[in-house]
Amino acid sequence: MTDDTETQLRASLKAIPSLAAYTGPVERLGGLTNLVFRVGDACVRLPGAGTEEYINRAHEAVAARAAAEAGVSPQVLHADPDTGVMATRFIEDALTMTPEGFRGDIGAVRRAGEAFRRLHRSGAEFPFTFELFSMIDEYLAILSTKDVDLPAGYYDVVREAETVRTALAKNPAPLVACHCDPLCENFLDTGDRIFIVDWEYSGMNDPMWDLGDLSVEGEFDAAQDQALLEAYFGGEPDASDRARMVIYKAMCDLLWTLWGLIQLANHNPAEDFRAYADGRFARCRKLMTTEQFASCLETLQSG
Repeated sequence: MTDDTETQLRASLKAIPSLAAYTGPVERLGGLTNLVFRVGDACVRLPGAGTEEYINRAHEAVAARAAAEAGVSPQVLHADPDTGVMATRFIEDALTMTPEGFRGDIGAVRRAGEAFRRLHRSGAEFPFTFELFSMIDEYLAILSTKDVDLPAGYYDVVREAETVRTALAKNPAPLVACHCDPLCENFLDTGDRIFIVDWEYSGMNDPMWDLGDLSVEGEFDAAQDQALLEAYFGGEPDASDRARMVIYKAMCDLLWTLWGLIQLANHNPAEDFRAYADGRFARCRKLMTTEQFASCLETLQSG
């Protein structure tokens, strides 16, 4: 951690009542777009540069508190919608998940499914509605002001996805409170239960988005997908739910391709976001050409 980063953190702590007098050690934690630290028994998040373009911090604060009340996220100690600074209770003895972590523990996959079920059935109402195609349009509008190239063929795939939009509209799922950005590292596993953190993109959404997106982020195989679905539903899912999960695997890559390009345009040094965006788009196109995707789309169209 650089001196400038620590200075920024220490200055931000003064605005957090429970941490204003803290002078002890701080530890830099992970984060793709934000600066995240352990500060005593709290976790403090400073917003990343440019995130104000596409994240509503007031909505995030409401969702984070509702998720904590539902028992799936740490207690919120402080949230300033103007500065984006947030502090939550640090979860002791929890493992930050990764694709490798999920791959090595099928129980963690099941605990993730149980956490999603608890969230989705909590009755929580998030202020934002996560609308896939509207968000694609929004991200494209942001990118139109940036000096960055879309992957070749991106607009062609968006046009192909109109069949998905029509099928989903024909068989809409009841919207529930969803995380919407289930990166593996947003899951903290105590071994008994999983907590989910980072509610920046959360909103009311089709619950199968969360399961499909986690499957993509964790690079789940068929056995992991089955374990996730069975833990979530308490048994075998119906064909429509399974179909929506698969379709959202492709659609989340279509959306997060644009997110990666925004990070690239904003000079985020956390990752090679050109490779990130191109890789996600290639994976989206590959899945959309499979018989599995065609079959799942047919299931929705005929439902």
